[in-house]
Amino acid sequence: MITLSPRVIAACALAAALTACGSSAGPAARPPAPAPSPAAPSAPPTLAAGPAGLTPVFEHGSRDAGKTVALTFDADMTADQGPRAAAGERFDHPRLIGTLRTLKVPATVFMTGRWAEEYPDQARAIGRDPLFEVANHSYSHYAFTGDCYGLPTVPEERMRADVERAYQALRTVGVPAPMPYFRFPGGCYDRRALKALTPAGVTAVQWDVVGGDAFATDPDAVARQVLDGVRPGSVVVLHCTRSAAPTTEEAVRKIVPELRRQGYRFVKVSELIGAANGRG
Repeated sequence: MITLSPRVIAACALAAALTACGSSAGPAARPPAPAPSPAAPSAPPTLAAGPAGLTPVFEHGSRDAGKTVALTFDADMTADQGPRAAAGERFDHPRLIGTLRTLKVPATVFMTGRWAEEYPDQARAIGRDPLFEVANHSYSHYAFTGDCYGLPTVPEERMRADVERAYQALRTVGVPAPMPYFRFPGGCYDRRALKALTPAGVTAVQWDVVGGDAFATDPDAVARQVLDGVRPGSVVVLHCTRSAAPTTEEAVRKIVPELRRQGYRFVKVSELIGAANGRG
């Protein structure tokens, strides 16, 4: 039998509710520490404003940071093409999106607001799939300069509103976090357009490899054009509209395995921009 000293007995009596008595007084019980709060998600990487505070323009990533390449797909539909869609023309391309999923290829989809409204279920599914990121391709797919592939033109005073309307359309259909990246319809822009979009806080994303899939009929030619043009850090522009780019899905099935064979890793645009900012 263990005999406790008077000092230990007194200590145990003072802390009987909190301390276990034994051969010596134990430490006082403490309430459990609160669970740490989850870290807030970091904002998507963007580029700093360009000269004179103009909207920055991103064309490709570093040529010296490994063999990465970003495939981007424009979901084009102009504001006035609703009757054509109602008549059966398909501006979507679910088979292409399915192929990207099967091949496990991350990609950035530049979506017009009008396209998202026409195909809300597809827009939402793409936006919620971690394989993809959704970015802004304007609401109307009208040009932001004159003489841009015959597209109608957005007046300068409506440019920012057109971009913001696209973001609203994306969120309304359920795209949870559209990226702060914007692609000019037709890739056409000038200083006036860059200035008009400065308050929108977007990074304009162009490309350095033209896929050439718009209205193409030969997937082999599209694949060759992409494979001949890709360099480390490249941004490739393709399309995910069946009526305007019917060969893209077949071309992608040729492009992806060959670039992987060459040692390329597919990434989203955000990873290239993050690396350019030292965040990658």
